Amino acid sequence: MNFLKAEWKNLSLFNYEIDAAILEKYLPAGTQIDIWNNKCYVSLVGFMFKNTKVLGLKVPFHTNFEEVNLRFYVKRFENGEWKRGVVFIKEIVPKKAITFIANTLYQENYETQKMRHEIIENKNRNTFIYQWKNNNEWNTIEIETKKDLSKIEMDSEAEFITEHYFGYTKIDEETTFEYEVTHPRWEQIEVLNHRIDVDFEKIYGTDFGFLQTQKPTSIFLAEGSKITVKNKRKIELIPIEEKLYA
Repeated sequence: MNFLKAEWKNLSLFNYEIDAAILEKYLPAGTQIDIWNNKCYVSLVGFMFKNTKVLGLKVPFHTNFEEVNLRFYVKRFENGEWKRGVVFIKEIVPKKAITFIANTLYQENYETQKMRHEIIENKNRNTFIYQWKNNNEWNTIEIETKKDLSKIEMDSEAEFITEHYFGYTKIDEETTFEYEVTHPRWEQIEVLNHRIDVDFEKIYGTDFGFLQTQKPTSIFLAEGSKITVKNKRKIELIPIEEKLYA
């Protein structure tokens, strides 16, 4: 059975190059850091959940809401092929029930904060704003775009960032949760301007404080689509010593 069905809309993706060594302690067992053109990425992503159903049911007042997450990219080799996925450093939402369900059932790193968003539509351009409150201070990511959609090219940086279809959660040094996310290929809208006002160190810790002064390598606005999150699967790695004496 599917765990969750929803629409993910207007995904604002701010992508930063990062030293892969910083991410090693967050890496789930059985996965490897995924890189593109010799670059290791972390992304700050703001988007809307729409028409959300958990286990087939709409939860009152929890169907439409914002999310902002910080994530990085991994891959896992299984049955002769690579699975490409993401690992979340933190996912911020405005609904306590969503945080409780995700943290309890999936052991994700959700956090509840006050949030708000705004879409400003003009004749030739749109502006997408996501905000969340941390320690009584509002953090903001804002993107101004053109109106026209365009395809995300094969083997492009935008494809690498958007086309990951698995989520991985580190439970401990030998146990990982894996879940599959399904959606069609997304289209993007050209970004004209952007604004970032985020206290990275206070929100994500000292490992990511350097993002405060680092410029994004790239910024995308993906239109999004309907998505499905399938039920989790536990992956357990047997230590080499146990294999030897099994």
